[in-house]
Amino acid sequence: DILNELKAIFQCSEPEEICIPEPITTLNQEEKQIDVVQSLGKKRKNKDKEGDKAVPVKKIIGDGTRDPFQSYSWVSQTTGVVISDRTMEILRYRLIGPLSHSVLTETLKAASIQTEMVDSESELNNWWVENCKDSEKVSLHHRQTAIFELLEGISSPSEMPPGTILGLTVGDPRVNLPKKKTKAMPDPEKYQDNDKVRQLYLEGVPIECAHSFIWDQDICKNVTENKISEQELNKMRAQLLVPGSQLDLGPCESKIPILLVQQPGKMAGEDRPGWGSGWDIYLPKGWGMAFWIPFIYRGVRVGGLQEASKHSEYQRTPHTPDDFPDCPAGVQFAKELESSLLDKFKRRPPAKRANYIKLGTLSPFICPWGQLVKSWEGRMKASEEIVHPSSPYAEHCTTEGHDFCDHKPKVEKEASPETGEVEETMEISSEDAIKTEDDPGTQDFGERGETIRSDFIVLRSEKLLMQLSAWCYPTSGKDRRPRLVSRLGGKEMTEDVLLPILMSYPRALVWVNLSLLRKGNPELHAMICIPTEDDLVHLSKDRLFCGPQEPKHRDIFKHKVQKLKEIKRKKKEEDNVKAQESNPPSVPEKERTEECKDLILGLWSGTLPDVTSHCSRTLLGYVTRGDFSLATGCGEALGFVSLTGLLCMLHGQPADKKGIVLLRTPASLQYRFARLSIEV
Repeated sequence: DILNELKAIFQCSEPEEICIPEPITTLNQEEKQIDVVQSLGKKRKNKDKEGDKAVPVKKIIGDGTRDPFQSYSWVSQTTGVVISDRTMEILRYRLIGPLSHSVLTETLKAASIQTEMVDSESELNNWWVENCKDSEKVSLHHRQTAIFELLEGISSPSEMPPGTILGLTVGDPRVNLPKKKTKAMPDPEKYQDNDKVRQLYLEGVPIECAHSFIWDQDICKNVTENKISEQELNKMRAQLLVPGSQLDLGPCESKIPILLVQQPGKMAGEDRPGWGSGWDIYLPKGWGMAFWIPFIYRGVRVGGLQEASKHSEYQRTPHTPDDFPDCPAGVQFAKELESSLLDKFKRRPPAKRANYIKLGTLSPFICPWGQLVKSWEGRMKASEEIVHPSSPYAEHCTTEGHDFCDHKPKVEKEASPETGEVEETMEISSEDAIKTEDDPGTQDFGERGETIRSDFIVLRSEKLLMQLSAWCYPTSGKDRRPRLVSRLGGKEMTEDVLLPILMSYPRALVWVNLSLLRKGNPELHAMICIPTEDDLVHLSKDRLFCGPQEPKHRDIFKHKVQKLKEIKRKKKEEDNVKAQESNPPSVPEKERTEECKDLILGLWSGTLPDVTSHCSRTLLGYVTRGDFSLATGCGEALGFVSLTGLLCMLHGQPADKKGIVLLRTPASLQYRFARLSIEV
């Protein structure tokens, strides 16, 4: 939980305030309302006055989700920082796209100055009348209004300085609702030669204009409780002399404090700058639908969780929480996703399931990040030097009998019992199949991921990521990018440079994005592998070469599954025999049944072996999100790779093939070439 982490960082542990439950409608009042509704019967629609009484206006009391006796504000005695939980008190809409500022300027109108109360007994806009009596606050409101009107002359929100914040007080957006749906468009001719727009580009919004009344709880409560209902607005529209004309409420119009925050969009990398830019609008509770409908009438399209995930994928930014494996929320999401995928796998008939053991996929439903970084750390410790001077694609790169850089399992050829054809299969040694707990390449998953140890970190050092990004680009050939490499960093990849990095971050993951060179569609949990020297040579000779194929693996658990089926069959036959003749199962049979209980045909059972050397190509990382990208016209993927493995790969690759990796989906034997890059 982010709130708990913030409380721990700022040492805010003592509660400052406690929510006091507000009075709720009693049972007798509810019974009276029900009696009124039942007494009306069929004549309710013909009598407007009684109909109004029968359908009372819904009033929002509290947030409805928080425990009334739970504290929502904490203070630190040492730092003096106060943290207040405004959950369900402030709602946020995110407008994405180059027309988001046009939607805002057409939908929202700045509130007019009001110095007199409409009614002495009414509390409507009393806070606004008091603030309008202060000349400084009125001047600030005029400055905020002038800046807000300048947004109409901007072609895209990405032209604004990143993270621009603008506070504003607006009128009721339901008043100027159009008759039918329209599309908001910018008007650059209106402010084309205006110096104020250019000044806004360069300097941004002044700090004092970021002030908003939305942070005042009393004002937000007043705005929420004194909101004019839809029922009353429709009555006023019905009383207009000209049907369809704009409704003018005058001083009775509600004044709503809001906060506008600019989202800069895609800032990393060189392609598609500013993609996904827009505005976030923060509103008091109770006003969500009042702003939602006017936005829809200006051409806004609603997106859900899938659209948000796809948007971050095109933007090449991590999506919360699935792309944060080093935080508790990411671990919880991974366990829930694994459980969902495993249940979906079990629902299919056994004959229609993919045998992931034969495909060489150890963990198709979850990414074993901890075991991945431990395996690479063990490979580095097994060698005499942290970075071996020879190429990682050499056939013999061993030290003290350890196969460090290009560990390949034994490949055997055998005849298939079904077709009689000779097939290549991967031979898994007993050392790889059974690992002890002291092995640095193992990770205890418990019962299929119930316990996951987060013993790794995600590298977020901008300086180091820029250096890694420069090393991922080719330094020779037609794909080289000298300008970008010189901007990111010009250090050469030597052992003196790599040694401090590997010693400081032995178990680190790096966020990378991949673009396929040829056809292919990356999927969830696809494996990112290191190509061999023969693969790169074949790619240089044949540009249409899609990639190598993984030999089929031998299912070492197949005989155990067959034994389990045989035991179940015998047990079923014994149950059909009469109770007098049947004997209780012996102890060894019970033990066998318990041992084989967790076996599922096609899935690896027990502790996983070394994930990096299980297949013919050394594993580098996993894909967390991937699909065909309509923005680039090819398959794109996002994921994490081991920092140690990435440096080992880049150190041994040719200058014109830097950053070339292999991708393989969990249910396929075909590898695909892809280019790895790190955007900073």
